[in-house]
Amino acid sequence: MEARETFDTVADLYGEVRQGYPAALFDDLEALAGLGPAARVLEVGCGAGQASGDLAARAAHVTALDPGAQLIARARARTGAANVDFVVSTFEAYQPPPGGFDLVASAQAWHWVDPSVGFPKAALALKPGGALAIFGHVPMPPPEPFLAAFEKVFAAHAPGIWGLPPPQSAYLPAGPFAGMIDASGLFGPVTHRGYAWTWTVDGRTLGKYLRTDSSYRALPDDTRLRLFDALQAAVESLGDRIGLPWETHLYVARRPA
Repeated sequence: MEARETFDTVADLYGEVRQGYPAALFDDLEALAGLGPAARVLEVGCGAGQASGDLAARAAHVTALDPGAQLIARARARTGAANVDFVVSTFEAYQPPPGGFDLVASAQAWHWVDPSVGFPKAALALKPGGALAIFGHVPMPPPEPFLAAFEKVFAAHAPGIWGLPPPQSAYLPAGPFAGMIDASGLFGPVTHRGYAWTWTVDGRTLGKYLRTDSSYRALPDDTRLRLFDALQAAVESLGDRIGLPWETHLYVARRPA
C-alpha cells in the first residue's frame, strides 16, 4: 500500500478532525485563479472534502479526485452539492479532457503527486489562461508549556523524531512548489499567499488528528499509538486545551493564454 493510500483506512477520523481552509484563500482564488460562477474546477486529492464544498460554492462545476473510496464517500456526504462529481482515482491515472478546466486545485495533496506527471497533466487539463493552485496547511511549533511537554514525550517514546520537518513543510515558502512550477516551463509566474490561524483543540481531538498524520507512519504501530496517547495525556495534564498555530500557503500560476 502506498503511503497516500493509508488515509483511506482512517477516513472517518480524517473527515472528523482535518480542518478546512480560510475563506480568504478562496477569495484569493477568485482574484488570482479565475474561481467564479462560470468556472469548471478539477480538484486533485479531495480527501474527505475539506476544500470541495468551498470550491463548489464558488464554481459552476467541480470534478473531485481521490484514490480512497472511503474518503470519497465522506467527501460526498460532507459536501452535499449537486455540482460536484467525485471520482475514485489518482491524478496520475485520471485522463482529463484537454482544456476542460478553468482551475486545477490541489489541497494538501500535491506532495503525493508524481511531478513528472502532475505538472504536464495539469497544463493539459487547463484551458489557455487557466490556473493551477496548490495549497496546504503546515503545523507550527506548539506554544509553551506544551512545547516542553511534547519534547519530553517524544524523547521518551520516539527519540529522533522531534524536530524533523513534517511532510506538510513542503507547503512553506522555502519548500519546493514554486520552484517546481517554474521549472516545469508550463506556467507563468507563481503568486504566493500565506494565512496564519490557530486551531484550539482538546487532548482527545489532538489524539484523533495524530492518527491521520502520515508523519508517524514509519514508527511501529505500538510505538506510534503509545506516543499519541502520551501527547494526549500531556495536553490533558496542562488544562486539556491547546491553541495550535498553523499556516496555510497557496501557490497560483496560470497556463499561458
